[in-house]
Amino acid sequence: MTADRTVLPGTSRVRWLVALGLVAALAATALLVARPWAGGTIAPAAGSGEGAPAAPVVGPPDATPPDVDADALTGALTQAPDATITPVRLADGLAPPSNRWYSGLVFGEELLPVFPLPLSFALTESGFTVGLPDPVTSAAVVMGPHVPAVTVDVGAASAVVVAADPVAVTTRLLDTGGAPLGDVTVAAGSPFASFTAASDVEVAAGADFGELTDGVATAQVAGTTWALAASAGTLAGGTLTLPAGATAAWYALPDDPSDDAAAVLAAAAVDPVVGVDVTYGVGDDVARTTLTYRTAGATPSAYVLMRHHTTGSQPERDGCGLGTYRSVYGTLELCAGSTLTSYAPTLHPTGRLDLADVDDARRDAVLAQLAQDVAATGAFASDSYFGSKHLYRAATLVTLGEELGADDVVADLRARVADALREWAEPTGCDARDARCFVYDADARSVVGRTPAFGSEELNDHHFHYGYLLSAAGLLAADDPDLVEDLRTVMDALAADIAAAQPSDALPQLRTFDPYAGHAWASGPSVFADGNNQESASEAVNAWNGIGLWAQASGQDDLLTQATWLASTEAASARDYWTDPDLDDPVMDGFEHRVVALNWGGKRDWATWFSPEPSAMLGILLIPMGPVSDYLAVDVDPADILAAVDEASPDGPDVMFGDYLLMYRALAGPDEAAAAWDDAVGLPDTSIDDGSSQAYLLAWLAAHGA
Repeated sequence: MTADRTVLPGTSRVRWLVALGLVAALAATALLVARPWAGGTIAPAAGSGEGAPAAPVVGPPDATPPDVDADALTGALTQAPDATITPVRLADGLAPPSNRWYSGLVFGEELLPVFPLPLSFALTESGFTVGLPDPVTSAAVVMGPHVPAVTVDVGAASAVVVAADPVAVTTRLLDTGGAPLGDVTVAAGSPFASFTAASDVEVAAGADFGELTDGVATAQVAGTTWALAASAGTLAGGTLTLPAGATAAWYALPDDPSDDAAAVLAAAAVDPVVGVDVTYGVGDDVARTTLTYRTAGATPSAYVLMRHHTTGSQPERDGCGLGTYRSVYGTLELCAGSTLTSYAPTLHPTGRLDLADVDDARRDAVLAQLAQDVAATGAFASDSYFGSKHLYRAATLVTLGEELGADDVVADLRARVADALREWAEPTGCDARDARCFVYDADARSVVGRTPAFGSEELNDHHFHYGYLLSAAGLLAADDPDLVEDLRTVMDALAADIAAAQPSDALPQLRTFDPYAGHAWASGPSVFADGNNQESASEAVNAWNGIGLWAQASGQDDLLTQATWLASTEAASARDYWTDPDLDDPVMDGFEHRVVALNWGGKRDWATWFSPEPSAMLGILLIPMGPVSDYLAVDVDPADILAAVDEASPDGPDVMFGDYLLMYRALAGPDEAAAAWDDAVGLPDTSIDDGSSQAYLLAWLAAHGA
């Protein structure tokens, strides 16, 4: 089930050099970091750290982020408080960090855990707890819940998130008078939970820790060695006394640690991660993601590699091979350093099938069905999901007809779709109506559809919804400059809402996309004990592909590059964690299915939000099977594609999402495409998704060799 892994750990010599350098830095760091912020003031929150050791860009050069005036875009829309999302623990002035792996820290009255791999983390009434999930696998679920291994009591009375970026989050712990006690920072991929004292403070640091030796104490908890490193202060009887500005960090030593792992982690731990910078580049073969874990004193840090960081072509990495951690996402490799660079195969946004080599008989069959599907196209829905999805279906029919030379068949439908898009794209349309329009909610810092669906008023699923509308706009406006201008303001606002490359006062950076995990998160507030989640990874790819189609149509090259990076990275993760999971990883032992339909921070499910049918488990990972969806077969054994389809539809394709299952089957090769054609002819409408059509199904199969 797995693509070849290219894991390139550093040699033992490299690891020793890193260890020696960091051990030497430990003593110096203890002096330099003891009070790195003048006057004993609180540590800078995430996003304001001094930096990290410079690392050269490896792979495609840094792209230029799109130059977007988010204030102007959002200011042009109707201003209305349509969102129903309420931050509970958020400092004034910050954009509510929805759709993050850590959103549960901010939203919801209940204190719920979050999952910054390899750790789990939760706030408590007076501090926080840290755990190392130990996955338990059953036939349909891999669970790695938060089980506190270390409980840290700071004597806090409340907490607020004071800084947040797409990877890291900092929470300020406050006393009864609202004065800061210190900041605790966790970051996805970082093995540390770090607390920096705002003033002299006594901390109940975990009862199992003994005295500090060279700034480090250890404890055995449930078979795992945990460490506590402090840049200054004393530890006695489980009470850690920290002076103002000092940092303490808790972390677990990995399984099978290298000889130098403990020293590397101890040296890195005392200089806290305060934020993570994201850069990207796109080349002909790979799209690059680079994460820089900034530390307060620019000391090298450490990070763990997930599967998508290791599959396929990857850059050479020094400092790896320090050990591994178990996780619900498989084995995570520990590396020393502050810069994590990874590649994904480049996926260029596209919206048209290649029908050049389709024979006359197949072409005639598609044309005949096209006329029927165009005639059967009814009224478009008015909510932000189904309304967008219906326009996408109609737009694919229009472009299909025009590619086949049947402009007259689709001319009226083109006009209908263009008119509908113009209505949706009226910046102040919500001043006059309660549907088919968008508002900007300044409190939520988000663009919200006036008629919501699936909790979009809570900022759920915005990338799913807006991806369809952006795709339809990109398809229809590709050769229509007047339509581009009519749609520009709202479409640009939708793209920025879900994927702004830069943070602004109006919109957060990369609202739904997690550049460490390599994929988006769907829940806005994420008030779940298992963390955030995403089901339809394919609709996430469709979102980034939709931004790319709109960027092509509207002449925005930098936005197209960003969309290509997002689509490439999400597509690689969609395979690695949803449609082609590594069933040979020990964590999957006992899991009895071919796909993982729903991934969480702390759990992986063969389940969906809407149906228990086997066809739903795979179908939701394929929808809408656009022309870009060939990514689903990259480095995947055709036999695994067929096995997944057989599990989803053991009695044939007359099932929910039957059309998408046939298209996926066609990716196993021309013979399978031909067999799928025979099944597709006359497939009942009940097995055709409302975002697709019989004509498109036949055209897909023909384009893939049927």
